[in-house]
Amino acid sequence: MLRQRIITALALLAVLLPALFASAQGPFAMVTLVLIGAAGWEWGRLNGLAMATAVFVGLLLAAACAATLAVGWMGRTPRAVWWLASLAWLVGGALALRAGPSAWPRLPSPLRIGLGFALLWAGWLALVQARSIGINFILSVLCLVWMADVAAYFGGRAFGRRKLAPGISPGKSWEGVWSGQAGVLLLAAIWAWVEVGGGVDSISLFRVLFTQLGLLLGAVALLALAGMSVVGDLIESLVKRAAGAKDSSGLLPGHGGVLDRVDALLPVFPVALAFVTL
Repeated sequence: MLRQRIITALALLAVLLPALFASAQGPFAMVTLVLIGAAGWEWGRLNGLAMATAVFVGLLLAAACAATLAVGWMGRTPRAVWWLASLAWLVGGALALRAGPSAWPRLPSPLRIGLGFALLWAGWLALVQARSIGINFILSVLCLVWMADVAAYFGGRAFGRRKLAPGISPGKSWEGVWSGQAGVLLLAAIWAWVEVGGGVDSISLFRVLFTQLGLLLGAVALLALAGMSVVGDLIESLVKRAAGAKDSSGLLPGHGGVLDRVDALLPVFPVALAFVTL
């Protein structure tokens, strides 16, 4: 299993890294468009669609993303998109987590499919918008999510006592969440300090927040973003539990599916860009 995970990770990096660091923004947008289309197919399957219908949903999502590029929204997205997506994650996420996995299948199928479609589209658009700002910026958001996850894992293992959502993800604890948030604040402080020395292509999310909001409110925004990464993870776990699935798919051997890898990123990128517009 470990060997399989390593091979898959190396194959993904071989595709994603050249696209991320390409001088033009198009390669990254195209590679991630394919991935988000696959995530749309997974979402359809998790919500009870037949194979052919789920494939159609994935293709339709990819087409919607491509149409967004065609109308010139990459780099010039209306700020209302980020705030609407943030509101949907905040309110919808809270309601879904409160109701639990058993309530999810009782929602009308078109509502579940449409909601996932819209949030996947907004997450992809925020991702390519972040790349248009600069490599340093998008890496700072990615590393925020990864730090929140890694610090939460080790903090939960060491100090976890109170379960966060035992009916959805039994392994998560409140202590893990707080550890993840502490890790994000530490990362932000170090990143912003190093960045002052220059040598980067763009400003990071951390410096944007500290500059525009001040240290205190910037730290609060970072804590919120770390919390939203947990929400994204929990929502996907809720949907998988409702569907009786362990992984979103088997597209990435050893890693599960695309949704399993991007669930925490989906709410963080739109919310981060909403904060940037303040």
